[in-house]
Amino acid sequence: MCHDERMTDRLSATDAAFLYAEDAATPMHVGGAVLLQPEPNTFDYQQIVELISARLSLVPRYRQVVRFVPGRLARPVWVDDDNFDLAYHVRRSALPKPGTDQQLEDLIGRLISRPLDRRRPLWEMYLIEGLTGGRIAIVNKTHPALVDRIGAVDVAAAILDVGRRERTLPEQPWIPTPPPSDIDLVVDAIADIAARPSEILEMARAAAADVGSAIAKVAHVGIAAAELVRHAVRPAPRSVLNVTMSGQRRFATFRADLADIKAIRANEAASVNDVILTVITGALRTWLLSRGEAVTADTMLRALVPMSVQPQASAEDGGTTALPVVSYLLDMPVAEPNVAMRLHQVSFSMSAHLDSGRQVGADSLLGLGRFAPPTLHALGARVAGQLSSRTYNVLITNVPGPQVPLFAGGYPVVAMYPIAPLVKGHDWPSPARRTTAACSSASPPTATP
Repeated sequence: MCHDERMTDRLSATDAAFLYAEDAATPMHVGGAVLLQPEPNTFDYQQIVELISARLSLVPRYRQVVRFVPGRLARPVWVDDDNFDLAYHVRRSALPKPGTDQQLEDLIGRLISRPLDRRRPLWEMYLIEGLTGGRIAIVNKTHPALVDRIGAVDVAAAILDVGRRERTLPEQPWIPTPPPSDIDLVVDAIADIAARPSEILEMARAAAADVGSAIAKVAHVGIAAAELVRHAVRPAPRSVLNVTMSGQRRFATFRADLADIKAIRANEAASVNDVILTVITGALRTWLLSRGEAVTADTMLRALVPMSVQPQASAEDGGTTALPVVSYLLDMPVAEPNVAMRLHQVSFSMSAHLDSGRQVGADSLLGLGRFAPPTLHALGARVAGQLSSRTYNVLITNVPGPQVPLFAGGYPVVAMYPIAPLVKGHDWPSPARRTTAACSSASPPTATP
């Protein structure tokens, strides 16, 4: 078989680097929790399973596995999983009574601590029953390699509809393509190396432990060159947030009334996004003080803030639409005791994004991908994973929530929470909860951290 006839779908250098860099202590999967509110005694587990099965045609990567090339002569390839078993990926669980939010958060923490099985497609989904009020939680874990562009959709987004009646999709029977043999993979890799001699160098870089210093280029990571240079001169400060971690994770949520945030925004001439960042800055200040850490006039933490922007054509991508997510490095004024002054400082720092004219409102985000929040959170975490851990102390993502009621299998969605990974060197040490700061607001902030 000649090389041109071979159906190899090779991972990008970035995706390969994610695979090489992660280990049991730093799994890179992203995910989220979607809470449903069925009518009493109406939830049908099998109905949700059938919905997921029907929507897999929208996310073909979710029935493929990663095959490594013998000797790692080239980047791994995607191949169809001829033993695909939906029952392995979609699992049923339940909380003991009373099924409180705390119990759900503890369970999510345990679920996201477990690495994905690389012998299977890199995703899992859990349907959790027994929550107070008859709610149902759908928790998903997805490797960022599955959501590698704006055209890609997270499976959690694929199962959502704007009405109780499910979308009707054309039936598309799935027939897996026979996987290549090891000999095929080696021959194909040699052909790629002959055509692209730089392939060996890319492989060496992709295998480096620090993804950011190995392969991240400014054009791909999405940070403006001047912004990156300005912060590279003064890297992120040493912090108790940046320590060696274990593989255990904890997940916690906090709810705030968007009306309160909007009221603050109106009184202070700031954006919803600025207010959210200021609240998180204040929370980090309180956390540092509660640990007895010295908070002086020079104390600062740096946040990596992925933001939604208008997608642009990228020469590096052959003219295709680039990711609608760029990252901003924000020096968080944790030393400022006055909350109004903190808000003014954050607002001033974020004004460069507003001045760029590329910010995107929530209504526009719906056109960028199927129900943007899960997908854009995944893209934001993906961008963060490409940067060196020395660049920032904490990742903050904030995506506008859905602007219309959403349903899964006819059941109303009442809440959505993202789950972002922790890269090497980033941690919330005990007794604080190990998690990244993230939220989905129900109305559009002017930017998306």
